[in-house]
Amino acid sequence: MIYVIMIAVMVLSFIVQLMLKSRFNKYSKVEIPYSGAEIASRMMAQNGINDVKITSVEGSLTDHYNPENHTINLSESVFDQHNIAAAAVAAHETGHCIQHAKGYGPLRMRSSLVPVVTFANSAVSWVLVIGILIIEITPVLLWAGIGLFAMTTLFSFVTLPVEIDASRRAIRWLENSGIATYETLPMAKDALKWAAYTYVIAALGSLATLVYYIMLGNSRR
Repeated sequence: MIYVIMIAVMVLSFIVQLMLKSRFNKYSKVEIPYSGAEIASRMMAQNGINDVKITSVEGSLTDHYNPENHTINLSESVFDQHNIAAAAVAAHETGHCIQHAKGYGPLRMRSSLVPVVTFANSAVSWVLVIGILIIEITPVLLWAGIGLFAMTTLFSFVTLPVEIDASRRAIRWLENSGIATYETLPMAKDALKWAAYTYVIAALGSLATLVYYIMLGNSRR
């Protein structure tokens, strides 16, 4: 059963990625007066934030907010592009910036997990592989790997409310500011909805994999 679920998650992940790229490409053709960088700047200004730098980074859909160095990093397809897709992404990342400024609980929790998850990601593959190889001798290492993987799964689920809230802030601001109209607001909502689905699928995939490893460990007891 767990194998069926894991395959289903992989198929859903592929579909969601295709839909996200399709929606972004479609809504990138709908022009608005402001670029992604201008959206981020205006949104921060209206929330009293003036100590965050907006930068351009390479790649597509590589946009992110970095709370450590106080930067909103927008991809080339968002930073200087004047379309509703770019506006939605820029407003979403600025939503994370506002979360940070206001001390949003789930974001603080996610940030506190970053050092642990960074270590877990770097070690978990090797620990699990070696643990599986020596499982007949001792299951201790496998369970240590399962514990590390569980931290990454927890991080995936803590990320969900952070991303959903950032999108809500983005949509609310785009609507209240008048930048998104009755025609373009549904487009922004749709683009961010599919972006959110990627995090949901990632969390479910991580959970399914964790269950698989737990079942493997229990079968060797």
